[in-house]
Amino acid sequence: MHGLGELEAVVMDVLWRDATPLKVRDVLERLDTGRQLAYTTVMTVLDNLHRKQWVERERDGKAYVYEAALTREEAAARALHDVLAASGDAHGALMHFVASVSDEETDIRRGALRKKRRR
Repeated sequence: MHGLGELEAVVMDVLWRDATPLKVRDVLERLDTGRQLAYTTVMTVLDNLHRKQWVERERDGKAYVYEAALTREEAAARALHDVLAASGDAHGALMHFVASVSDEETDIRRGALRKKRRR
């Protein structure tokens, strides 16, 4: 996901897959990075994600429980906005993107635009 480091993205994936708030230990147990990670490493990543407003946290006894502050789809939309803003030519970048999408993606885009107009 744009704006996240590799480990941050894996941690966010764990939070998005689980419907309940998780403690650091829960996240650590669900991580599949192919390497052994320290508890403190995961705790630091979650703290950084909280600071960046990607996760919310709440006290649960002496520990925090963490959950995603936005859905995976909301995060993807944020990333698209960031990429367009950083492109220097949002209109040009968007036009190139539209020209490269599949027929199925074009149908999805049209449906989304119709839905937006109705609101």
